Amino acid sequence: MSQPEAIFKIIEENNCPLYEMGDEFRLTGKAMMLGDGREKKFISTAVIKIPSEKPICRILVADITAVLIEYGSMRSVPKYVTNCSGCTGLIKIEYSKGRKPAKALPPPARETQDIGFATKLLNKFPIFQTLDESDIKKLVPLLKMKKFARGAVIMKKGDPATNLYIVISGRAEVMVDEAVIGVMERGEVFGEISLLIGTPVGATIRVEDMVTVLFIYGKDFKKVLNMFPSLQMFFARLLAQRLAKTNVERLEEFASGMVGRLSENPPSELMQTLNLNHKTGVLTLTLPRGTADLFFREGALISAKYNNKDGKEAFFEVLKEKEGRFKFSPGLSPQETKAPELGDFMWLLMEGVRRMDEDG
Repeated sequence: MSQPEAIFKIIEENNCPLYEMGDEFRLTGKAMMLGDGREKKFISTAVIKIPSEKPICRILVADITAVLIEYGSMRSVPKYVTNCSGCTGLIKIEYSKGRKPAKALPPPARETQDIGFATKLLNKFPIFQTLDESDIKKLVPLLKMKKFARGAVIMKKGDPATNLYIVISGRAEVMVDEAVIGVMERGEVFGEISLLIGTPVGATIRVEDMVTVLFIYGKDFKKVLNMFPSLQMFFARLLAQRLAKTNVERLEEFASGMVGRLSENPPSELMQTLNLNHKTGVLTLTLPRGTADLFFREGALISAKYNNKDGKEAFFEVLKEKEGRFKFSPGLSPQETKAPELGDFMWLLMEGVRRMDEDG
């Protein structure tokens, strides 16, 4: 008679280096005890199935095998929840009373089922509503899921950008210097500003009620933008909205002319501020390769000159600079105000950052 199959499922995960929420481990077998009165020995026939394409954690294998040794057979194990022994991270696993191994669905049917489910799920969120089923099929392998307990910090202000997050359930606080300035709930996206413009994380995201997120690794985020032009537009609009909301104090500083150092105010942040505040004037930068002049009309970039280059190419070159001084002078001549825009500012900014990434 075949042995029942016990299923151990991860229901909580905290910095586990190998596994994620929802991963399942399947156990079959028996553990018989032999003894002659002086010593006891165990003979185990345990077979443990690890999730496909996942490495083996011997600590967790030992924890699962210990259950079999304790009860002798999975038929007699009650339902329970326990933690793994832990290494650099910790997971909580739940055991459900076993069942006999079932035949797996043929790969094509399983794939169709997974894609259909993913399409229904993702289409509920604004970020994915422009994608069709074929797009979802390409995107699903790049998405990961993770849960964060109450009080956990998902992102910390000042840290380098790592992932793009989409909240699918729960509630998290947006904090700057211990002050709560906003809330993230179902369908909302965060982490995109740092990934798009290459700046450190601007706010701490702390869990208020247990949060489940989908996330895309930073290294895959640029691939996603290149794959789906509609998402580029979504993030360009989101970037503009987010920066307008979080940079109010900086915008006020530009009510008149301003000077400073690029080490304190990088070119990307300076020009975002001018764009979001609809400023008109000339941003002059003294840089290692000479002087750069960028002309803005009501926040739109209409002209740029630097290092013997004009227009978009000059703008992209300025974005690369990290040292120097700047000065903003309000106002343009009547002739300058008639010049056409070089292009959508947020698109120019994203394209400039993409080129910087390619250049290393």
